[in-house]
Amino acid sequence: MCAGAGARMTRCWTGWGSSRRGAPRPVTARQSCTAPDRVRLAPVSDRAIDVLLIGGGIASASAAAELRAGGLQGSILLATREQDAPYHRPPITKGYLQGSQDRDSTLIHPEAWYAEHDVELLTRTPVMKVELDARTATVGKEEVRFEQALVATGAMVRRLQADGAQRDGIHYLRALGNADTLREAALQAERIVIIGGSYIATEVAASLTLLGKHSTIVMQEQLPIERGFGPIAGQYVHDLLTEHGIEIVAGADVVEFAGEGEDDAPVTAVVCEDGRRIDADLVVVGVGATPDVMLAKKIGLELGESGGVACDRRLQTSVEGIFAAGDMCEYDSVIHGRRVRIEHEEVAAAQGRAAARAMLGSQVPFAEVPYFWSDLADWATLEYVGPAAGWDQEIVHGDPASGEFTVWYVAGDRLAAALTVGRSDDLDLARELLESGDGVQRLR
Repeated sequence: MCAGAGARMTRCWTGWGSSRRGAPRPVTARQSCTAPDRVRLAPVSDRAIDVLLIGGGIASASAAAELRAGGLQGSILLATREQDAPYHRPPITKGYLQGSQDRDSTLIHPEAWYAEHDVELLTRTPVMKVELDARTATVGKEEVRFEQALVATGAMVRRLQADGAQRDGIHYLRALGNADTLREAALQAERIVIIGGSYIATEVAASLTLLGKHSTIVMQEQLPIERGFGPIAGQYVHDLLTEHGIEIVAGADVVEFAGEGEDDAPVTAVVCEDGRRIDADLVVVGVGATPDVMLAKKIGLELGESGGVACDRRLQTSVEGIFAAGDMCEYDSVIHGRRVRIEHEEVAAAQGRAAARAMLGSQVPFAEVPYFWSDLADWATLEYVGPAAGWDQEIVHGDPASGEFTVWYVAGDRLAAALTVGRSDDLDLARELLESGDGVQRLR
């Protein structure tokens, strides 16, 4: 039978025609399965596809859509170890955690989209091994051959190394299921501590406040988000959070999750290196992420300085026909004149589309100015283009006290990045200056 609606499907093949690497050419949904005598069913353990998408995030989902939009007639297999179809991750710390979004609303494509566009989606199916020379991959329990592949395995949460780290009541957020567990636990908690000064930690604190829960942020920095966005933006976020009742413990290194009894007994306090002790019956850790390059390392792809997979300007890895996108993609940026790796959904989606176009033969470099945003409940939205590796001056337009301002990050006489709250139009000029490399005289 022809490819149908199931997750695991049998495909029909018209012989074993020639291809660039000798892989069989699959029959697509646009071709007939009622064929000559030479038609045979490919064994489940030995079949061929045109494009293999590894990873279930927005990079792979965007690549699949772009491949079809670009006219690819061949077969596409998207394999992910996640239990859900590809979904948006920002709601995990925002609307989904708050309960204002349901699970279906987080999906990038409706579940029916994959069958409608002849994209084979395998959930709960990790890619265990890839043989680059043979162009084969172990997908779950079967082996498939492929022509080209996208590696988009995302990032893993960074685990905080401290005594008592295995105690009950300590939460990390990376998947929808994590948000479900945290929401349920938070409704019963009385003393919530959030560790970290990043936008993830601040978003969680804001979302839990909307749920009626008081929380305390414990962080190494003096101001939240200061490391990536400087003191002006950091002071604005600090004031916004404290105005809504969130306590901030700054300049603190967490060394222990205290509790009574065994190491996996419930957490009762967070202990800092300087002796400060913050009572807690629930802890959320948001101290960053690391690129998930376990598979990439295993199969021999070159890694870059940031730990991501090294890619050229077209997002091709060190192996021809193998591309990367998303949080673990470290690419040669024509905008920045250096290698960069960005951890945000908008960039991952754009890279997925760009990698798809490269698979279809485009030679155009990936040249999109990276953009991301952070929602702090319904209090404010921070938007940013960059990123800046460093800067020596911050120019402010507007007034942070009014809730409408833009910080321009200047390195020498060139713009390195810009952050805005309530002045989104300023980002058009920021993108223009970043793309052109022109001086910042227009900002004075």
